[in-house]
Amino acid sequence: MTLSLPPRSLAQQDTQPLPENLSTILKTLPRQCFEKNPLKAWISVLISLFSVALGYAAITFLPSFLLPFAWIWTGTALTGLFVLAHDCGHRSFAKRRWVNDLVGHVLMLPLIYPFHPWRILHDRHHRFTNQLKQDNAWEPWTQEAFLASVPAIQSLYRGLRGYFWWTGSIIHWLTLHFDLRQFSEQERPKVRLSIGVCLGFALVFFPLLFYWTGVWGVVKFWLLPWLVYHFWMSTFTLVHHTDAGIPFQPAERWNAATAQLTGTVHCDYPGWVEFLCHDINVHIPHHISVAIPSYHLRLAQRSLEENWGSHLQKRHFSWALMRDIVHHCHLYHPQKAYQSFSDLDQD
Repeated sequence: MTLSLPPRSLAQQDTQPLPENLSTILKTLPRQCFEKNPLKAWISVLISLFSVALGYAAITFLPSFLLPFAWIWTGTALTGLFVLAHDCGHRSFAKRRWVNDLVGHVLMLPLIYPFHPWRILHDRHHRFTNQLKQDNAWEPWTQEAFLASVPAIQSLYRGLRGYFWWTGSIIHWLTLHFDLRQFSEQERPKVRLSIGVCLGFALVFFPLLFYWTGVWGVVKFWLLPWLVYHFWMSTFTLVHHTDAGIPFQPAERWNAATAQLTGTVHCDYPGWVEFLCHDINVHIPHHISVAIPSYHLRLAQRSLEENWGSHLQKRHFSWALMRDIVHHCHLYHPQKAYQSFSDLDQD
């Protein structure tokens, strides 16, 4: 079946006005974007499982000087498992909720990531994308909050906003997802279930891995691929919403349509990364509607480019891009989006 995207009208050229609400944008997306395809969903799972298995085979049999390549491949493939669990968390993987919950839990187990705590906190990120004091993904501190912190916390924040950005996902995982205070009483039973499943898996998995492979085996087969996974998650999430020209907004100035459409970045990565990670980099459509499965993101992106192209933020992944982000995007600034640490130190 071929699909023709709606033509872009003259009114939708570079002078096209920003939509006032998300429903205006949603009406321009092809209906096919929201259709769940069980075959495509389960093929995606098989691709990720095969890719992970291939990575572990490489770790097992390749000579030691090639292990870094095996770790990078395996960690990236594990990121693909997380992306599919991400679909489950948004209920875009399967029609039945129990299937989404079961698959989501299983796919996150190798990463020791509790499914329901992540799902709940991630939903908050989508409800308040780029809203100051509400978004829980790379929200910049204000100058006042930074200066009021003790020196140790300031140093930690400087590192996370600088060349240690790749540890951000680890801090996010550890400090938020196992803390019951982050969740309402109504949410806590499911949170406890997911944490219990993770801890139960860890109590069986790690002793067995240590027994069969020793300390080096735990490092080689789990820790280093896990660190690669967190490198990608830290990088993806930072690049998705961080740019010197993309401001966080206080609640009184925040608009959902503007934040999701213009405050989310589409970034092109090497093709093998996009393949293993199921196009998580095609991120703008996902913020327009979480109901779009990962295998329809490119279709939705083409539609957005046809209808709202002048408002879309597009980048190419490079170390130069990361350098610009970690050099300039540090603290919230009400007029120019971000204030760098170097500017703060000169004041």
